[in-house]
Amino acid sequence: MKSIYLASPFFDEEQIDRVKRVEQALADNKTVGDVFSPRLSQFPDLTFGSEEWQTTAYQHDLNHLNAADMVVAVADFTDDSVDSGTAFEIGYAVAQGKPVVLLHEKSGLVNLMLIQGATTYTTDAMAIKTLDFNDLPHTSYTGDIQ
Repeated sequence: MKSIYLASPFFDEEQIDRVKRVEQALADNKTVGDVFSPRLSQFPDLTFGSEEWQTTAYQHDLNHLNAADMVVAVADFTDDSVDSGTAFEIGYAVAQGKPVVLLHEKSGLVNLMLIQGATTYTTDAMAIKTLDFNDLPHTSYTGDIQ
């Protein structure tokens, strides 16, 4: 069973709904063991945005990126832009040689660097529920790129 780092923005209700659906799909997947979702790992005892909070959150997330077997990343952003935190997590995973599953449910262009870094591309969060993380398929995006 694989350990997963879930990279996703969670700044508004639509993004939170999406990441919750992905969290559930991963929880229901029989090939997935541990899942780390930064959304669920906040530090309420620290002041959001403070230097201590920033250092703690950054190191905590890096530790989980290092421990994960692979990354599932949500690439659903407005105005064809990319959430910088999610982009960092994808790039870090690729640099570490870890597979990346890229979910892109919304319409719009996808960044070339994200597409080229992805092992598996999907447009359906529920497809993650049945994805074999022990033997990831190599599926590519075939549309226009940003």
